[in-house]
Amino acid sequence: MMLVTAIVLAFTLSGALPLPESALSKDLGSPEIRFSFEHPQLDPSAYTLVIREDGSGHYRSSPGPSSGPGMDGFASSASERDITVRDPLLATLFQTARSHRYFAIECESPDTRIAFTGKKTVAYAGSDGSGQCSYNYSRDKELNQLAEDLMAVAYTVYEGNRLALEHQHSRLSLDSELESLQSAVKDHRALEIENIAPVLEAIAEDPAVMNRARKRAQLLLNVDAPKH
Repeated sequence: MMLVTAIVLAFTLSGALPLPESALSKDLGSPEIRFSFEHPQLDPSAYTLVIREDGSGHYRSSPGPSSGPGMDGFASSASERDITVRDPLLATLFQTARSHRYFAIECESPDTRIAFTGKKTVAYAGSDGSGQCSYNYSRDKELNQLAEDLMAVAYTVYEGNRLALEHQHSRLSLDSELESLQSAVKDHRALEIENIAPVLEAIAEDPAVMNRARKRAQLLLNVDAPKH
């Protein structure tokens, strides 16, 4: 019996018998929200955000329907990176999760007349509970707001990837791209701009970039500067 126990323990430590991810979250005492979005006709066609209650997180996306260069000449590709989410958004996300029974609820509206806008899946895992639900459309305003906010965080990361590519390969495109991002920030379609601060800083400090684009990048950095 002791030999069997030792073998099982050895396999577990080596990764052959990994613990479920939800179990890891509970053991570490770090509640997390996972948000996934899928739409086969969009780029990216799918992405997942994992947000922990300490503000740390991760973003992963899959390329859109075409793996070749798009109209702007850039090929669609997968992306993965760490992110951060701050208060007040961070606190609101977890308040919504707990007020909605950790998402162990029915999210989808039975109204079939709503056009497909993308499959959204929200999940919560922590020592206090767990749950998951998926939907295209929900009548719950708080749930819709949570999805919109997390889609806005994902959009920021997406724009950061595009800006990095344009800075390297197409500097003349930066002014238009940054103008679009400024509009998205104003309309709350882009949130948590600190996640792309290094890209914006590189553009703002590059004398090879036109002055107007550099100023836009600096303005975006100033908008997201911490308030004391």
